[in-house]
Amino acid sequence: MIKIHTVGGFSEVGRNMTCLELNDDAFIFDCGLFLPPIVELEDNEKNSIYNEKGLRGIDAIPNDLVLDDKVRKKVRAILISHAHLDHVGAVPYLAQRYGEAVIAGTPYTIEILKTLMKDNNVKMRNELKTITPNSSLKIKDYNIEFINITHSTLQASLIVVHTKKGAIVYANDFKFDNSPILGRKPNYERLEELKKEGVLALVIDSLYSGSERKTPSEKIARDLLEEVMLTTNNKEGCIIVSTFSSHIARLKSIVDFAKQLDRKILFLGRSLYKYVVAADNCQLVPFMKDIELVTYSNQVKKKLSQIEKERRKWVIVCTGHQGEPGSVLDRMAREQLPFKFLKKDHIIFASSVIPSPINVANRDRLEKKFKEHGCRIFTDVHTSGHCGREDLRDMIYLLEPKHIIPAHGDLSKLTPMAELSTEMGYILGTSVHLMQNGSTLELDK
Repeated sequence: MIKIHTVGGFSEVGRNMTCLELNDDAFIFDCGLFLPPIVELEDNEKNSIYNEKGLRGIDAIPNDLVLDDKVRKKVRAILISHAHLDHVGAVPYLAQRYGEAVIAGTPYTIEILKTLMKDNNVKMRNELKTITPNSSLKIKDYNIEFINITHSTLQASLIVVHTKKGAIVYANDFKFDNSPILGRKPNYERLEELKKEGVLALVIDSLYSGSERKTPSEKIARDLLEEVMLTTNNKEGCIIVSTFSSHIARLKSIVDFAKQLDRKILFLGRSLYKYVVAADNCQLVPFMKDIELVTYSNQVKKKLSQIEKERRKWVIVCTGHQGEPGSVLDRMAREQLPFKFLKKDHIIFASSVIPSPINVANRDRLEKKFKEHGCRIFTDVHTSGHCGREDLRDMIYLLEPKHIIPAHGDLSKLTPMAELSTEMGYILGTSVHLMQNGSTLELDK
């Protein structure tokens, strides 16, 4: 008996969690946060909700109550695909519900999990197991693989649970990048081998399944950054770059070009500190000696006061590219920090806007502020970490799964993936399955 329970991430973008039930055992893939309701809170409210009850109250964690006690007691491991909060962020609050289930992930993913636990004063009795990319672990009679794949953070993995009826492949999130700035390219050879061994089901990232594209390599984002940072007239102003804190490869490119400009480099904010230090603890950061990291409020104010007087000498890297209220960039724009933007300053958004109404509205407000200051604004200096429609087509060709389960989005995101599958010969409701949160699929063959 093989059942797939779609707990979270099948009716929204985020809150990812899938449960694989196999007779007397079960495994959970990912356990993430839904960030929009957290972003909407005031800073003083956020501390009070960081517990299971508080996060359930705002629908920020997966509703794993849909798993009955019999299933919950079968769970042997929580398998985390990568270090983004919408995949790992709920682990500290839900892991205790699964007894002594092992929590497994790659070194960087586990390091981020440890940071989340420390920041929120959470202790877990579950064993944390570090799995090197392209290796496996044995739990009872099941062999579980973490296959290296590329994404917008380090050491992302496709997770494979081998069963007697075939492999269950969890591919959420990924892209095919053959020229990554950091880390190795996808393990195509192992994917080809999996096809020969037999893939029963594929749970697959569908966020951009409606986008007719192959997602460009991170080297393209590096080229875009080079154009903006090295070929524009920026000699008189400060350069402020905002990107995803977890995107260590993108941060490396920013540092490389800042050095070519002979500018000092300042990383501002707690989020950047967490992700960069975690990567450094795993010996994955080649630029640590080139940057200054500042996190505490007094230090931030002191440093910005200094930079305000010598702005031509600095590149500031900070959080806030989604326009999040209370982020460093938002506070700078609102002049809540001792730094005044001038017309010759360059604001570079090395990111895209995560497609949710609250993010779009926040970002619009932030850009309006910068326009009022007269700054030069550069947007979408970025390539996505998510596969487009043609990458998804290639993944299906590589694996030839018997069943496809679109994941990571509401119905508007999942439907194009189902349409692609039917275009490739799968049958809706028979071999491609459109599911929502709280659904169960039984695979009997």
